[in-house]
Amino acid sequence: MPLTRSLADATVVITGASSGIGTATAYALARRGTAVVLAARSEPALHRVAQRCRELGGRALVVPTDVTDPAAVERLAARAVAEFGRIDGWVNNAAVSAVGLFDEIPVAEFRRVLEVNLLGAAYGTRAALPHLGAAGGGVLINNASVLAEVAMPYQSAYNATKHGIRGLADTVRQELRVTGRGNISICTVLPATIDTPFFGHAANHSGRELTPPPPVYPPEVVAETIVRMLRRPRREAYAGGAARLIGLQWRLAPALAERVLGWYTHRTQFGPAPRLDSTGNVFHADAAAQREGGWHGRRRQLVRMSAAFGLAAAGTAVGTVAAMARRTRTDR
Repeated sequence: MPLTRSLADATVVITGASSGIGTATAYALARRGTAVVLAARSEPALHRVAQRCRELGGRALVVPTDVTDPAAVERLAARAVAEFGRIDGWVNNAAVSAVGLFDEIPVAEFRRVLEVNLLGAAYGTRAALPHLGAAGGGVLINNASVLAEVAMPYQSAYNATKHGIRGLADTVRQELRVTGRGNISICTVLPATIDTPFFGHAANHSGRELTPPPPVYPPEVVAETIVRMLRRPRREAYAGGAARLIGLQWRLAPALAERVLGWYTHRTQFGPAPRLDSTGNVFHADAAAQREGGWHGRRRQLVRMSAAFGLAAAGTAVGTVAAMARRTRTDR
């Protein structure tokens, strides 16, 4: 079910609110008068986001939080209730990544990505559920990325966590339904490549500069999708047309789509400049309240790349039909 009150009267907690999609979501809700509870590791950045939220007409509370600490996440929920009286919505958005070949990513970094992305979402869900129930119902949204459905090379830890988040959401949704708590909606948003500081902040063990595979969408595309899901919850929603097309290809012919997407991202995920190994923001926060990552040039490739994805999807569909026809003739 949707929020039990309007966005102007609602309280929404957002993790990973100090940059990127989290910041854009906070601004989108603030414009609608929502009370936003901003959580992340970078306290100075959170205060800048909070100030802008107030200027936009919302109310804001800053709660510095490391989502890998379950006690800290529980305190986040308690602070939100103490300040605003209840929690109506919760957005699990905090995420980090370590980019490189699976067998070359340091074990400590791989573990930390799992702790932030997957366990952080689990801790957030556990903290949110009793308060959403106490408010008479509410909406919990996990930002899982289209990589919860598909996969791309050099992102093994991130891919694993996003697949895990999707499975976690599906399971909790089932449990709420069968235990009579259907007034709490569990939603998953699956964005395409988004223009945020994410690629600049990721740990990098590839030896090359990281670039987002086009087409690249502005973070507001995801923020508005999240706002719509708070108003009209859906089990899952894509953000960005390319995500929908890639997901369709993966479902129609997973083996072929895996090959094509692997080839494509191998050639578009890295720039020409060399880079030394870096741990990025995996262990240490470096957010600066920036929504965008400066990849505007790759947005211009949106139409061309979307057309390419569409042709690939059509080709995948034709290939699938042909394979089914061959199988039918063989069975005869």
